Amino acid sequence: MTVIAGVVAVQGDVTEHAAAIERAAASHGQDAEVREIRESGIVPECDLLLLPGGESTTISRLLHQEGIAPEIVEHVEAGKPVLATCAGLIVLSTDANDDRVETLGLVDATVERNAFGRQKDSFEAPLDVTGLDDPFHAVFIRAPLIESVGDAAVLAEWDGRPVAVQDGPVVGTSFHPELTDDARIHDLAFFADD
Repeated sequence: MTVIAGVVAVQGDVTEHAAAIERAAASHGQDAEVREIRESGIVPECDLLLLPGGESTTISRLLHQEGIAPEIVEHVEAGKPVLATCAGLIVLSTDANDDRVETLGLVDATVERNAFGRQKDSFEAPLDVTGLDDPFHAVFIRAPLIESVGDAAVLAEWDGRPVAVQDGPVVGTSFHPELTDDARIHDLAFFADD
């Protein structure tokens, strides 16, 4: 079986996510056909979506400008899975604490951009993640802080603060799971029901 995986490619680390999706699919005996999304019309063809990190104000603006934003909302409303990492999480949140980011309101959480600090404050940490047997080695780069959650379930915390959440078919992380060889977060987001 082949899954069609869409990676929003208006900005961010697309290649690394594509490779992680392929690894996760392979672990379930499936192939993944990865499509880069830069314009409207591609999202409806996808079985799963990924919104990578990058610069949240730019990503937000381009999603709306290119007509991709309403397609993402329809994808989630249809119950199809999404993994949103770092800036992707900010864009899908209900509140980004920044008027420059037009959020999609798909993850019931309030997020603060760059709350863990600047690039020089980047760090790595082992996380206990709900649904994973062993800790996940997480990479935090200019990571957002999940200030509060509504109906979203907290999947992982760092220093007592949520860094991974799930709201329906959407999994959102403050960290960059694609920057390791470990595809378990992608697996959790996309293939947990297999």
